[in-house]
Amino acid sequence: MSFNQLDSLYRQVIMDHYKRPRNKGVLEDSSLIIDMNNPTCGDRIRLTMKEEDGVIKDVMFEGEGCSISMSSASMMTSIVKGKDVETALKLAHIFSEMIQGREYDDSIDLGDIEALQGVSKFPARIKCATLAWKALEKGLQHEHDEKK
Repeated sequence: MSFNQLDSLYRQVIMDHYKRPRNKGVLEDSSLIIDMNNPTCGDRIRLTMKEEDGVIKDVMFEGEGCSISMSSASMMTSIVKGKDVETALKLAHIFSEMIQGREYDDSIDLGDIEALQGVSKFPARIKCATLAWKALEKGLQHEHDEKK
């Protein structure tokens, strides 16, 4: 597959998640609610999660922002649902490394998330792509600290 074909495929994946977001809404019985925003561009997100026994049972998001921000949130909620907290945090770390153009552990299948790899070429958009992931980390870290 040529670079242009791959780039086009990645754009299609991003736009699919933007136009038809997965897990959009609010969990009524959530154990965690995390609000975050990116004041430089106006993106905002509310992440609601249900975590039980170290496993993310369910996760949803709502908010508004650019296609990168909202599609990243859709992809993130899809991949972490059903994962244990440790794996979710590892995925967040891998995503952070990938989005900054650094070497990352590619032994884990990132699925649609790989479509955001090209964002690393646009430093101003990195915060857009990482907003939902930062909310995830903040919520899981807060939950972990509460249980200590």
